[in-house]
Amino acid sequence: MQPALISPASNTVLGIPANIIYILIPLLGAGTFAYIIFKRLAPLFKAAPDDRFNRVGDRIQAVLKIWLAQWRHPRYLLAGVVHIFLFAGFLILGARSTQLVFIGFWDGFTLPGFGGGFGDFYNVLKDYAATWVLIAVTIAAVRRGIFKPARYAVPAQYGRDHTWEALLVLGLIATLVISESLFEACLMAAEIQKGLDAPLAAPLTLVWLFKHLLSAGSLQTLQRLHSISYFIHEITFFFFLCFLPMGKHFHVVTSLFNVFFMRLERGNVKPVRHGVDDEGLDDLESFGVKVFEDFTWKHMLDFYTCADCGRCSDRCPANAVSRPLSPRFISIKGRDYAFKHYPILGGNGSQAQPLIGDIYGEDEIWSCTTCGACEQECPLGIEYIDKIVDLRRGMVEEGMVPQSLQKPMSALEKRGNPWGKMERKRADWTKELGEDVAVKILEKGQTAETLYFVDSISSYDDRMQDIARATAKILSGAGIDFGILGKTEKDSGHEVRRFGEEMLFQDLKDQNTEAILNSGVKNIVTADPHALNALKKDYQDLPPVEHISQTIVKSVNSGKIRLKPLDDTAKRYVYHDPCYLGRHNNLYEDPRAALDAIPNLIRTEMDGNCRDRSFCCGGGGLMLFYEPEEEQRMGVLRVQMAKEAGASVIVTACPFCLVNIEDAIKVAGLEGEMEAIDLSELIAAHMVTE
Repeated sequence: MQPALISPASNTVLGIPANIIYILIPLLGAGTFAYIIFKRLAPLFKAAPDDRFNRVGDRIQAVLKIWLAQWRHPRYLLAGVVHIFLFAGFLILGARSTQLVFIGFWDGFTLPGFGGGFGDFYNVLKDYAATWVLIAVTIAAVRRGIFKPARYAVPAQYGRDHTWEALLVLGLIATLVISESLFEACLMAAEIQKGLDAPLAAPLTLVWLFKHLLSAGSLQTLQRLHSISYFIHEITFFFFLCFLPMGKHFHVVTSLFNVFFMRLERGNVKPVRHGVDDEGLDDLESFGVKVFEDFTWKHMLDFYTCADCGRCSDRCPANAVSRPLSPRFISIKGRDYAFKHYPILGGNGSQAQPLIGDIYGEDEIWSCTTCGACEQECPLGIEYIDKIVDLRRGMVEEGMVPQSLQKPMSALEKRGNPWGKMERKRADWTKELGEDVAVKILEKGQTAETLYFVDSISSYDDRMQDIARATAKILSGAGIDFGILGKTEKDSGHEVRRFGEEMLFQDLKDQNTEAILNSGVKNIVTADPHALNALKKDYQDLPPVEHISQTIVKSVNSGKIRLKPLDDTAKRYVYHDPCYLGRHNNLYEDPRAALDAIPNLIRTEMDGNCRDRSFCCGGGGLMLFYEPEEEQRMGVLRVQMAKEAGASVIVTACPFCLVNIEDAIKVAGLEGEMEAIDLSELIAAHMVTE
């Protein structure tokens, strides 16, 4: 049967058989794309190793959840929904665009499996997909070009705005769906005019609309539009393909791989160099990242995968208080460096230049609290903490340590704590406990089932010693046989490692590990999330470790601890999720369950800023000693969030958070109106004692 219109493969262009042109376009386009990808991958072959090929099943699951199901996108509702529609349309229409490439030189080509009933279903689906993609593109273009959300803005110090690039890509996508729909509609209209059996146009789709608009057009007009729309689609498709690796839309290509290779565990820090164990550190010529090629290949892939959406920076507490850090631009500056030093045309790599000073600022890298909010928010599995820790490792080796941190670092090296206090005073906090609470000192030869790892802040800070005493009361009240290491305990080294002093951390870890194993304990409890994270994620071969909130909940549920009602029912309590208890260790419910176990306690939530979106107080670890430039303290912002939630008491489960929040209440002028307390203190104060 004679077709209603001449197909692209049977047509001519300026007297030349069109199939020749439509063979050359994909060959040239695919060849150019392959060449660009090869050039873009050049720095990855020079990068440091990275062990990302383990746990394949878990990685496939991450791809299905984060990449395919777009799990993180609805956290920003409008932008997220728009992106989901664009992504779904991209996947559905990809098959049609592939089919169209072959139709240019293979008349009547159909993808395997796309015939019969499934083919009919797919044709309807792709028509609706093309329609919703055009609607999504229009919404995205209006948002980006007119309303311009603040998180898309590019401050002058970070370079040029990328709005034009986003609008261009949206325009290319619109061109693809319109040209494909027009190509299809022209054939349908011609078939109807010739009395042939035309396929059903899905109602209220672009194809349906174009078919009705063109129904009265001449066959000559329909043929011309049919040919032109196909040519435009092919040119646009391959131009779009080759444009993707040229800027921020490279993530369309790399995101699948980046999510597959993303970090599977939270809280841990990458080794100094993959493949080198702790004993081999002394043999390394240098630590950390100093030049671009010192990054791992996964971290370089992160740079390419950044979509420049600004979600990371939008949730970054350092950025919120105007510290010189925006996670988004950590990635963008890394990508710009790669593009500049590994150009599409030219050699692979110019002379390496130091990253600190030329690309990243010292204050920029020291401003990070390692809270993990940026990584939690990123929908593409981009990692920031490891990059920043690696950069700090390089800075420490070069002597680029902020003056305010030099003293606590020196004290840690000499005394095993950042305050520089005597080791023999580490257990002095026990002297104020009553006779009913007996704390074993395991370094004196006593034995116990459970080790209470106190860590430095609760051992030495006068205010935080109250947390240590409350924790001891809880353990005693629960009938747990416990003890402490006393002077043989050293700082957990959690922040030491995250501030780049790897060898000092290794020394602290080795001393603590030896003391713990020699004590013979069967399990470990701590009230400090930083210690919890270090013992669980940075140490090896220790007994099981849990946070005191987990111990409380188990003891309450078993009846070993009973809690009396709250006296002041006028107070409203809110729980602040510590970063290293929540995001890094996924402990959100146990502290809340412990609070809810106190009769008459009324608890509220900081909606939108709790659980995995909790806002860092800014006081973690050595940050207590750091003096950054900032317009407002993170802790003050956090206190204001609690006030807006209607709370009068902020409960946390971290001594560092308590220090910072209590100080923030004073700075905010809210003394007498708001107060802060640690979970352990609150529980200990309401335990029923007989």
